[in-house]
Amino acid sequence: MADFINALPGAVSQGLIWGIMAMGVYITYKLLDIADLTVDGSFCTGGAVFVVLFSSGVNLWLALLAAFAAGLLAGLVTGLLHTFCGIPGILSGILTQLGLWSVNLAIMSMKANVAINVIDQTNLNRLLVSLRFVQDVAQGNRPFYQHPIFVVGIFTLVIIALLYWFFGTELGASLRATGANANMARAQGINTDVAKVIGLMLSNGLVALSGALLSQFQSFADSSMGKGAIVIGLAAVIIGEVLFSKIFRNFALSLLSVSIGAVIYYVVIQAVVSLSGINTNYLKLISALLVALFLSVPYWKGKYFSKSAKKGAKQNA
Repeated sequence: MADFINALPGAVSQGLIWGIMAMGVYITYKLLDIADLTVDGSFCTGGAVFVVLFSSGVNLWLALLAAFAAGLLAGLVTGLLHTFCGIPGILSGILTQLGLWSVNLAIMSMKANVAINVIDQTNLNRLLVSLRFVQDVAQGNRPFYQHPIFVVGIFTLVIIALLYWFFGTELGASLRATGANANMARAQGINTDVAKVIGLMLSNGLVALSGALLSQFQSFADSSMGKGAIVIGLAAVIIGEVLFSKIFRNFALSLLSVSIGAVIYYVVIQAVVSLSGINTNYLKLISALLVALFLSVPYWKGKYFSKSAKKGAKQNA
């Protein structure tokens, strides 16, 4: 139990970082109704771009912006494959993800991973978030506002505010209309192909930004760091929907529920690892089972519990 409590701040911090990625998945999965597998590649792209630029002395904010831009380009490729080339969305994402594997290695000079030298105190102090900051704040060596939970929490709120504003504009509304009913959207004069491309770009931009933040947090970028990202993103979306859909009906609150879902996901994973002592090689299996469980809840609720409620209502009548 002590190990779990000690690891909890790090798990929450990591959950918030992945929550930004999950918001990107939410845009494609829930709003555009596209199963985009690009995220497994673009997540690593964001991390690789950030670490390489930051280690070269580039300003942190410019490196984050470059990571976001790299994600936009990855989404653009998927969008063009889907709309211009007529390839189904899921296959377009797979093709882009496959190509990004080589691109990511090229960004990292054909190395499997690249690290940020956090032993150098000057380098460490330039970072926005780091796992080391968790202990430093707890020990009183850093102010509370440098704690990753606080920093990424502010990041999350700003991103939610920007997305809420964007999807309230005419362009944002056209994206939502495209996902809701593409035929009706076209009848209203909306270019649904453009809307899909923009949605995929925005989604992967957020995913890459999340990858850049995670590479800071763990002090390195790895060519396999995006493997299973789509599973974590879907887990966060589904957990947030199952637990908060009845409470959070506002669009901004729906995005917040996705972020909370990612935190819950990582806390559960950390609890399983810390309390059971299970081999960490089984984490992917646990992740798959957790996602399957939460995906099944809405189905079970609709099939079994609603029937029970209807029978009860008939008997009372």
